[in-house]
Amino acid sequence: MFSYLITMIAGIFWLFRVVVAITYTLGANFPIIPIDFNMEVILLFVTIICMIFIIKRNIFGALVYFFGYGYYFGNDLYTNILKISNEGGSSEAYLSVFVSVIGVIIPLLIVLDIFFNKDRKQEVRNKKTDWFYKNEQYDRNLDDRADKNQYKF
Repeated sequence: MFSYLITMIAGIFWLFRVVVAITYTLGANFPIIPIDFNMEVILLFVTIICMIFIIKRNIFGALVYFFGYGYYFGNDLYTNILKISNEGGSSEAYLSVFVSVIGVIIPLLIVLDIFFNKDRKQEVRNKKTDWFYKNEQYDRNLDDRADKNQYKF
């Protein structure tokens, strides 16, 4: 359940970043602006590919997602924290820190989830029914029995 929740939150955060990029392009007055617009657009497209890998529980996609978002939001987080501690904070700086913290925590949680739950895949196996559905010996016995039960009229 945690895996699905984190993946959904990552998708919602991606949609939020799309809205931020669109409002910046349109010139609308939105409290959050992209750090680097070109990098933001590249990261949005890379995130789509990484999300496919994350849903398939591939650690490579999760690491690319983590390093991309860590580099993009980590630098902003570091510079804004230094700015707040030295000069005092404005509401824009605090909002940028908040978004950057979310942008770093979500990929970290996804990487940790895939790393620690690497046994969980898309298919669900039930050991109570595998003896029946995955048993070729049982199928052969059924086939032999079915061949002998042909009635002639």
